[in-house]
Amino acid sequence: MNEVIKCLTERRSVRSYDGRPVPDDVLEEILAAGEYAPSGMDRQPTIMVAVRNKDLIADLSMMNAAVKGSSTDPFYGAGTVIIVFADSTVHTYMEDGALVMGNLLNAAHSLGVDSCWIHRAREVFETDEGKALMKKWGIDEKYKGIGNCILGYSDKPYPGTKPRKEGRVIYINNK
Repeated sequence: MNEVIKCLTERRSVRSYDGRPVPDDVLEEILAAGEYAPSGMDRQPTIMVAVRNKDLIADLSMMNAAVKGSSTDPFYGAGTVIIVFADSTVHTYMEDGALVMGNLLNAAHSLGVDSCWIHRAREVFETDEGKALMKKWGIDEKYKGIGNCILGYSDKPYPGTKPRKEGRVIYINNK
């Protein structure tokens, strides 16, 4: 099987981490894959914020948990979080941001790094505390949170593949 297809079909979301951060050189490769994600009209309307500061990750986790009405860690102890933002004045901003997230997740897997897409970035960065962080980072309020890509190394066995649902492909042929 082609190595790219193998990576795409074997990647799974990991929801339990040992807290180790991703090494600098590996993180740079993952972020480069995010930068090369396709975007509508090649506008490249996304920004990625890579966070490895444990205190900030804890704060972001608490903010995310509060949005969902929980007190558990929605980042599952991951040592690295990449927050993807996209310029909401670009009409394809959600799709463009989702493509960045997909590239990050798949690049991580190809490099032996576990990952998971954690939602609620939009809601977190619509709060006063979230807006203050964006301002501190120099990100205009027209940018909206798309997702949090948590990265690290699982402290449990890698999840297995679940069977794919049938009937999800429809073929239209020239016959």
